[in-house]
Formats: sequence, structure tokens, C-alpha cells
Amino acid sequence: MAIYELRTYTFQVGKLDQAKTLYVEKGWPALRKYQDKLVGYFVSDVGPLNQLVHLWRFEDDADRRLHWDTLFGDNDFMEFANQLRTLEASQENRLLTSAPWGPAP
Repeated sequence: MAIYELRTYTFQVGKLDQAKTLYVEKGWPALRKYQDKLVGYFVSDVGPLNQLVHLWRFEDDADRRLHWDTLFGDNDFMEFANQLRTLEASQENRLLTSAPWGPAP
């Protein structure tokens, strides 16, 4: 059964635009080669603000752990991640499974 990882990054007030620019310039170029597991990136518009959310789909937990181990071993990604972390206020990760009805992403 597939598992999904929902990652929510909340940025310091006034830093979301800087984070989005960093994603365009460094984040996405580093992440592009790993996009086969990416469902999508989203930016909050209503509710909690200053948030960037991304959803990933993995075959199982071993696939998930291999993905993140590989990504965290990528120098281009880590250069980006270290810069992004200075803009963050908090991060929340959730592991999800599809409900047994309706469409799955």
C-alpha cells in the first residue's frame, strides 16, 4: 500500500517570498531529478499563512527512507536546504495512507 508524506513548512512572517525565490533558483533545480515521487507543491492562501506544503507518494516506508537518504546525500539539495532552513519558523511532517474509497492522488 502506498504511503504519502505531507510536509508543511511555516516560514517566518515576511520570508515566504524569499523562500519561493530560493525554490525557483536552487530548490527546484536540485529536486527536479527526484520529482517522480512528488505529487505537488502548494502555497497557503487562506487559513494558516506563510506556509509551503508538499506531498510525496512512496510505495512503502523503505521507499520513503531511501528517497530522503538519497536526497539528503545530494550536495545541491543540501546547499538549498541549509539556506531554506534560515527562513523557516517550523516544519511538520505527516505520513498518510489513502482512504479505502474515492480517488487516490
